[in-house]
Amino acid sequence: MNQSLLLQLFLTTLALGAPTPDFHIESNTVGYGTGGGIVGLIVLVLDVLVFIEVLKSNRPPVHKICWILIVFLFPIVGMLIYFLFSNREAHNSGGSYEPLP
Repeated sequence: MNQSLLLQLFLTTLALGAPTPDFHIESNTVGYGTGGGIVGLIVLVLDVLVFIEVLKSNRPPVHKICWILIVFLFPIVGMLIYFLFSNREAHNSGGSYEPLP
């Protein structure tokens, strides 16, 4: 149920981020993708939440770095891949950060 809610949120942000038919770049920052405006703020907040969840997980440090790079390089697609395919329940330690050796 949690994944379906996240998928709906993701699809809603994509729908809001679609460009408008007129391509005037004057004051409409909501209609031009994730580069700014409300949609960009939502994507930024969700990506930061993914970073925090990855860092708090009990994954090996190499896997943490890989997930963070995927989400950093591809903010929307990486976040969607993380929420759908990362097996979050198995790696949820609920603890603190794991120090690097």
